[in-house]
Amino acid sequence: MHLLRQAFIFLLSLACFGTMQASANELSAVEQKAATCFVCHGDKGKGNDPQFPSLAAQQSVYIVNQLNAFKSGERKNPAMQAKASNLTAEDINNYGAYFAVQQAAKAGGDPALVQQGKSKATVCLGCHGASGEGNGQYPRLAGQHPDYLAKQLTAYKDGSRINGAMQAIAGNLSEEEIKALAAFFGSL
Repeated sequence: MHLLRQAFIFLLSLACFGTMQASANELSAVEQKAATCFVCHGDKGKGNDPQFPSLAAQQSVYIVNQLNAFKSGERKNPAMQAKASNLTAEDINNYGAYFAVQQAAKAGGDPALVQQGKSKATVCLGCHGASGEGNGQYPRLAGQHPDYLAKQLTAYKDGSRINGAMQAIAGNLSEEEIKALAAFFGSL
């Protein structure tokens, strides 16, 4: 509810400055454009396919940064690069705001692994929020599919996904620790 209030205040402030008039029709238009994302990321971004991240309740800044990285080619993924290449700056910002206010999904996780992951998660919570909810440029981990999270941690570990801090952290994790952390965050 707090995110919905923030989104409403943001849209209201834009309308007051004459930049945008927040109407139900405009919000509906953003949802219609964002519907192209639903094929992979689930209805309103509530994905349950382990190949793709859930975007519902994801940090707006993170979504904007990632879409811009795909668009510039800085982040590699042929499908996302193709989709992002056609987006305007306004589209990217609208997608970030739209998905940020959606109700979060919960993917679940193996209960035994969840308990193991809980004890290892403190290093993640400093950047990703006390409950894995994300923090500005740091993505929401809570509710992501455990297989997706494990795949991303493995990609940081093997260097196929680049981020110095994440590579250092993931580089010190065993395969079992990666599975446990993924299960823990998926359960939140």
